[in-house]
Amino acid sequence: MGAAEKLVQWDPTDIKAELIKKYPPKVARKRAKQIMINEALENGTPEITANVRTIPGIITMRGCTYAGCKGVIMGPTRDIVNLVHGPIGCSFYAWLTRRNQTDPGPEGPDGENFMTYAFSTDMQDQDIIFGGEKKLATAIQEAYDLFHPKSIAVFATCPVGLIGDDIHTVSKQMKEKFGDCNVYAFSCEGYKGVSQSAGHHIANNQVFRHIVGENDEPVEGEYKINLLGEYNIGGDGFEIDRIFKKCGITNISTFSGNSTYNQFATAHQADLNAVMCHRSINYVADMLETKFGIPWVKVNFIGANATAKSLRKIAAYFEDQKLIDKVEAVIAEEMPEVEAAAKEAQAHTDGKTAMMFVGGSRAHHYQELFNELGMKTISAGYEFAHRDDYEGRRVLPFIKIDADSRNIEEIEVEADETRYNPRKTEEAMKVLKEKGVKFKDYEGLAPDMDEGTLIIDDLNQYEAEKLVELMKPDIFCAGIKEKFSIQKLGVPMKQLHSYDSGGPYAGFKGAINFYQEIDRLVSSKVWSYMKAPWQDNPQLSGTFVWE
Repeated sequence: MGAAEKLVQWDPTDIKAELIKKYPPKVARKRAKQIMINEALENGTPEITANVRTIPGIITMRGCTYAGCKGVIMGPTRDIVNLVHGPIGCSFYAWLTRRNQTDPGPEGPDGENFMTYAFSTDMQDQDIIFGGEKKLATAIQEAYDLFHPKSIAVFATCPVGLIGDDIHTVSKQMKEKFGDCNVYAFSCEGYKGVSQSAGHHIANNQVFRHIVGENDEPVEGEYKINLLGEYNIGGDGFEIDRIFKKCGITNISTFSGNSTYNQFATAHQADLNAVMCHRSINYVADMLETKFGIPWVKVNFIGANATAKSLRKIAAYFEDQKLIDKVEAVIAEEMPEVEAAAKEAQAHTDGKTAMMFVGGSRAHHYQELFNELGMKTISAGYEFAHRDDYEGRRVLPFIKIDADSRNIEEIEVEADETRYNPRKTEEAMKVLKEKGVKFKDYEGLAPDMDEGTLIIDDLNQYEAEKLVELMKPDIFCAGIKEKFSIQKLGVPMKQLHSYDSGGPYAGFKGAINFYQEIDRLVSSKVWSYMKAPWQDNPQLSGTFVWE
């Protein structure tokens, strides 16, 4: 059954009505605003409600602010000691859960790598009652004595915010005491903000305030960029760096996959910022431009064609024919193998359907790979998006600031007195824009999805299962919390938050890996053998809900 035939069975309006039919009237009205039927309108896409708190009682797929700060943003940096101030459970839960990978760096196998450790103050009942600041200071001292790191980052969990421990003052005092170790803290209590998106913002604010610009030692390289919003899940960052090196592009720092303290400290020396995940880091790109004069462009290295397009965009910015020619040579060298793998997989994947509910920009980016397989994305959404992630940055002036947004500090950034240096003149920027290079621009997910598809913000467990029942996709992509419930419905499920296994899926080699894995998943007959217990046990009776 092809994608078009599947959609004929259900009108998107009917599907939306079915999804919210079971809710109480007030809840249904709220959820209806977060479920958008994609339409092509003259003035853009329809408005969707996003970045609002999950309705109590609904089993959300989101993570907390602490998970976004410690787990997503700071987790991939190998030479910063990440010390969690709180009960041990929070630290254990955020310990190596995303399959972030790192290389040993120039120091080799003996170089600093603290990612494999779980550092925690292990707060007990008495610490909650009498305060844990002394225990935190002792833990920071112990980490310093044992490892002598360049930096120690302190993360607050929910109890710390509730009892009022001043982690910032403790960190400042210990930094002054050490002299050669940068100590700073993140007020990233899990309950802050709406979702893990708040944690991304808190983490990036502190990285920008305490690390970026700390090292003015010149970085060598002809075409210097920063890659923002790439976290090296399953080695994605390795593949992107391989392509950069092949093209002669110098990636000074990745925020924050396969990253180091010094990369952040020298990031202000780049000539261009390339933004992968818009939601997790677009404000860092804005701050780097305001303070140091570095412009930014939106890129996507998920999908072979998207990778080629992004490389060409970077080359066009530098306006150097040598780089432009090298990029074209690399694309020409890499694409034949990619096209052969896609053609082989398309024999089994063409016309099949997919759903994606993933954080960051992944629910958008991965549609590129499915398109290359001839597959149609019939429904997609984010866990922690804002309206601009769906509708594009054109809606930013119209987004209302609410109490949850004010809960996250906005850093006031001004041009650096000595280091602000616009990389391009106004005239040069104007010429580039006329040639089609878009700066500070992201059109969002909705414009790239077909009319009549469903875009759903903050999908929950009930709605996920209902969608599968109604629309019967050939594959469902989301996170670990949804994986097993979806598989029990007889649908293959690909975990795109941390990949479970496999990868990389970025760049040219990653596209080949993805083609082959999706081919195996949608072609396997094992899913049709899924049976409910009563189908093999005559003492029980019943049917699947969709039967």
